[in-house]
Order: sequence, then structure tokens, then C-alpha cells
Amino acid sequence: MGLRAWIAPLAALALASWSAGALAAVTSLTTVSSRPDRVSGGDVLVQVTQDDDAATAVTLNGADVTGAFKPSGPHQREGLVSGLKLGRNVIAAGGVTLSVTNYPIAGPIVSGPHETPFVCTTDRFQIYAGFGKTDLPSDETFGPSLDKDCAAKTKITWLYLPKGAKAFVPLPSTTALPADVADTTTTTGQTVKFVVRVETATIDRGIYQQTVLDDPTSDPDPSWATPPKGWNHRLIAVQGAGCPGGWYMQGTNGGSSPHRPGTPDASIYSIDRLGEGYALYGNTLQNASQNCNAVLEAEAAMMGKEHFIKSFGAPLYTVSVGCSGGSYGSSQPADMLPGLYDGILIACTFPDPLAIATSGLDAHLLQHFFNVTAKGAFTDDQQVAISGYKGAKAFLDAANQAERTDPVPARQDAPGYKSAVWNDAVPAALRYDPKTNPKGARPTIYDHGRNIYGVDPRTGFARRTFDNVGVQYGLAALDAGTITPDQFIQLNAGVGGYDQDANYTATRAVGDVGALTRAYQSDLELSGGGGLKAIPVFDISGIYNDDGGYHYQWFHFAMRARMAEANGDTRNHVMWRGSPVPSDKAWALFVAWEEAIHADASAGSPRDKTLRDKPADAVDGCWKADGGFAAEPQLFSRKPDSACNTAFPSFGNPRLMAGGPLAANVLKCQLKPVDGADYAVKFTPAQLAKLRKVFPNGVCNFAKPGVGQVPVVPWASFGPAPENLVFDVTKGR
Repeated sequence: MGLRAWIAPLAALALASWSAGALAAVTSLTTVSSRPDRVSGGDVLVQVTQDDDAATAVTLNGADVTGAFKPSGPHQREGLVSGLKLGRNVIAAGGVTLSVTNYPIAGPIVSGPHETPFVCTTDRFQIYAGFGKTDLPSDETFGPSLDKDCAAKTKITWLYLPKGAKAFVPLPSTTALPADVADTTTTTGQTVKFVVRVETATIDRGIYQQTVLDDPTSDPDPSWATPPKGWNHRLIAVQGAGCPGGWYMQGTNGGSSPHRPGTPDASIYSIDRLGEGYALYGNTLQNASQNCNAVLEAEAAMMGKEHFIKSFGAPLYTVSVGCSGGSYGSSQPADMLPGLYDGILIACTFPDPLAIATSGLDAHLLQHFFNVTAKGAFTDDQQVAISGYKGAKAFLDAANQAERTDPVPARQDAPGYKSAVWNDAVPAALRYDPKTNPKGARPTIYDHGRNIYGVDPRTGFARRTFDNVGVQYGLAALDAGTITPDQFIQLNAGVGGYDQDANYTATRAVGDVGALTRAYQSDLELSGGGGLKAIPVFDISGIYNDDGGYHYQWFHFAMRARMAEANGDTRNHVMWRGSPVPSDKAWALFVAWEEAIHADASAGSPRDKTLRDKPADAVDGCWKADGGFAAEPQLFSRKPDSACNTAFPSFGNPRLMAGGPLAANVLKCQLKPVDGADYAVKFTPAQLAKLRKVFPNGVCNFAKPGVGQVPVVPWASFGPAPENLVFDVTKGR
């Protein structure tokens, strides 16, 4: 019997089985679009698996929803179940039940109570701003907000790429294509017209965009069951920039922009990715310059991916790309929500904003000491040696990053220092001022993350993690003979700390133990031992400038050191340094790694497959100015002890020079008694007595974990999800 002769009776038999609705043994009910306890927006994509292809009835809270389901594979059906009520819902089929918890599309789910104040900016959001402004109507905005949660009416528009052009233009009609529309061929071999569908909506109070190849003149209306034929079934999460000013607003930059002109490694965001068939998605709250709270950022990314899957179906894999703030916008959500991303390609890397702030606060104290408290007591070379940075400018630029912890406006301090950094979208009347508006919103990473850090009931301000009790500033300079024992004592006696308003104090700063613990649990202090353990992590340099600007190499190595500490090795982490790194080669290698993992149907954990399927060329190395590549392990060093360290020496930071770990993950150290035998220099009895007076409770013992240093809690909740509760802000614990 020929193939066609077999197909007809088999198809008829299958149809008869579906129409009969006979009972079958359902083996599982699973959610496809999100975890069942993290559903949003009133609908959820569900998969029914059973031992035959019968159309077993499916109910939602007792109501029949069988008609929503379609065959999706052997003995499987999928359906978008809508009409969920807020809170717990029960989906049932064949005696199997699935509990689903539904949250509002405005959130929150895990990030805790909505931040107030919160400024809506939909009327300022230019929906094409990230697509290159050439030939695009720059004044086309999303539209007015409709409620207190900043919701706006969803807009769906199309753009196309003309032949020979490098920028999109609006599609004039959805019924006929222009004659000059270009063709593009995707990674899966589909040749389609280069037309993209742009959806702009509000999710988690942020402005969300998803972009994908879609020809409205020939493709059916896209859905999870009928995705656009140009989509290659791969998804890229697009991240934003850095932290200062990222609070109390919805944001006006972000979304799934396919190109960000002027940014490092722009090709990984480029129009080419869309032309290759990748879909892109993002949210203004995934842009750290508008939301410097990784828990909220991860929530927005989680909800956005859920919406994408309900719109187009599940991707084969999802990756995140980003530079600077986009580096930790990739790594922190990937670590705290294992499975959200299947790999990250990052540049201009920081472990997290807290690392920038903590090192900045140390450097800021030292700047104040050298230029005010003990002006003239230390030479410029001694100051730089104590700081750990390459030079005076790098030291100052690092110190000025303390601005993201300072709520007091117009503070006069070091050159270039800007306190109380705000986005102009937030009205001045809402802003904190200790004298004129003491109840106003405070522009700090701590107050913006108050749901995680907790609130001090005495002040109403967020609890802080910065702590320098026992920190021996200048220890490395002392041991090297760069400063004298008397200078070492003078420095540590006079360096001081900060109060809750970032004012200098004579005493050292004491971090709140509860806030410290929650920083680790939440991954606001990146662990590296959550989701990052199991996925490809590709660090491709980006901005490298140890002369200034605060994008320093030690941050890259700190992230790697955290992963090594948490996981025992960094075999899934690849680092390329260079001037510049060829981002097109990095992208191709990164994608080859992801494709190999996806194709691996053999047994093993995600980490097993990530390590097993790592391409042979995915090795550490550095790119030289002449385009040559030196393949060698990337190790933190300022010595010319390798080709890469000769070309790209690394420099440190004040806490590292005080004996702290390269991982920079001990926010508050455990203490040990002052012991003269621990130093490379000899203290006189009188000097040792002074030193013990400076450190009455002891000095840092960096051989031990930090105070409150615990592993990350994956999929933790700081809101109304009690089954995964880490910290219940409503009870003030």
C-alpha cells in the first residue's frame, strides 16, 4: 500500500477518535506559557498529555473549555485557556487537576507591593524610537495611560525594510506590500518578505514590545497555534542601560528594539537578527536606567515571555543579550529564575548594581578622607595604591558611582559627583529633600528595592547593606611598603562611614543584617549559583577602560569568581577580552552552542548538556588590535604574565586592596582579633595598641563567608505568593 493510501484511513481514524470524545487516561496537565503559580493576564497555555488521542474534556473551575484545545503532538493537545479569575483556579481533565494562580497583567507577582509614587509615561513613549529614526515618524507615541497602573491600549503596527536600505519604514497598508520591500532568509531556510510586526502593550506596569517577522498580507493572524512562518522559533530578550535614575517611573526607552545605534556590540541587537527570523521582546522595566531593581526586572521579563508564548507559541530557546546595565539585566534574572533564559551573551559586564555601589561607596569615603579629612597626608601615588585602581581618574570615577545611594539633592562633593540622580519624568514635587520634603521618594538603589531590603521603622527609609566595620583600607599598600604603619592607622582611624542619608560620619557604617540576608537570597547580590550554573554565559568585553568611566575589568572577573565559588568551576563561562571583540563571531559561536544544546536529546541535566555541547572554539581568549586571537585562560592580573594580561592588565578596588575577595561578594565581613603576625610589616607595641583601638571588635576575616551570606533562593517571592515567600514585607519581618 502506498503512503497516500495509508494516510487517508489513519486520518479518518484519528478524526473519529477526536470526535467521539472517549475517555482516555490523562497522564499530565502542564502549563506551557509560565509556571502554574506565576500566571498573569487571565489566560494560560496548557498542554494535556494522555495515552491516546481522544478529545478528553477539559474544564476550568468546572466550566467546559475543551474547545480551546488542538492537537499539538502525539497524544498531546494544547489550548489557551482564558477566563481565569484572580487567584487560584483549577483546570481538570480525565481525573487530573492542575492548580493555577492568576495575577493581574499589571502585576505584581513576586516583586512585592507596587512602588509609589509611579509616574506613567505611555504618552511619552515613542514606539519606533529604538528602530532607528530614519524615515520613521518620531512623534508617534504609544498613547495616554488609562488607569493608575499606567495601562494603555495595545498597538500593533508593521514596519518593512526597503531593498538596499538600512532602516525600517512604516508599512503603508496591511493588504498590499510595497514594490520595494526586501526579501530575507531566516536561519531555518524560510525566504520571506522583510516585514516585522511590532506589538506595544503594557505589562507589569511597564511598556512592553515584541517584534517578529510577519507579513499581514499573506500570513494568518498569528497565535500560539499559527505563528508567523518567518519566525525561526528562537527568542531574544533585549535589555537596557545602567542604573542611576532608574526609579519611580514607567520609562520611555526599552522594548524589543532591533537596533540600538551607538551602543557597544550593536550587531547583537541589529536588524539582522530579525531578518534571520529571531523574535525580540523587552519591557521598559527591563531597562535598569528606568528600573534598578532586578527582582522587578526579572518579573517583567518573566511576564513578557509568558505573553510572547501565548501570542506565538513556545520558543525552542530564549537568550538574553545586553551591555553594561544590560549585562546584569541578563545575568540576574537568569540566575534568580532558572529556566527564564537558556543562555546569556553579555558585554561591559557588572555582576550587579550593588557591586558598583559598594565599591563606589568605599572609594567615595577614601576620596573624602584624602581631600578633606587628611588633605596632604598621602601622596597621589599612595592614594591610587590604596584605591586599587589604575590611576587617579579611575579612582574618582569609581567613587562618583556612590551617587546611586545618595538621596540628598545638590550635595557639594568631589568633582563630577551628582547626588540624587533623577529622570526628568519624575516631578520635582515628588522628590525627597531632607528639609523641604522629608516624606518624598528617595532616589537610591536601596529605597527602590525596599520590598527586598525591608524598611527601618524608625525612619521609614529602606534598610541598607553597606558596611565597612573591620575593613582594613590600604592593607595591600601597607604590606607592599607603599604606606607606613602610622599612615595605615591614620587612614583607618579617619575614614569613617555614612548615615541613612549618605552623609559622612566619623564612625564606620553598619549594614542591616536582615537586608544583607535578603540581598543574597534575592540575588540583588548576584550569586551565580542559581540559573547561571546551567546555561552558557558568554562575556565578550564591550567597554574596557581601566583609565576611567568605571567599566573596569575587575567586575568581569568578580562575576566569574562568584560562579566559581558557587558551582566549583566556570566551565560554562567563556570570556573574550579585546579591543574590540568581534561581536559577530561571538554571536555565531554563542548561537552554535545554543543550537547544539537544543539538538541534544540524550539524558542529562541542563548543566550536563551545556558542558557536553560546548563548541570546541568556545574558549577563553583575547582579541588583539591586529585581529589576532590568543586562546588562553582569562585570569585577573595586572602583571604581564600572559599575552592577554600584557595587552589588558586588570586593576582592583578598595575592598580587594583591603584583603577582600575578587568576587566582591562579602558585603559585611566576620571579624577576628587584630594580630601583629598577620602583617608583612612590624608594628611597634604603641602602634599595635592604636590599631586595636581603631578596630575594637576586630578586623575582617575574609577567610570566612560574609555575615548573612546565604545561597540565592530560586524563584523567590517578595510579594503575595506564600508558597515561595522569602520576606513578607506586609509583616515587616
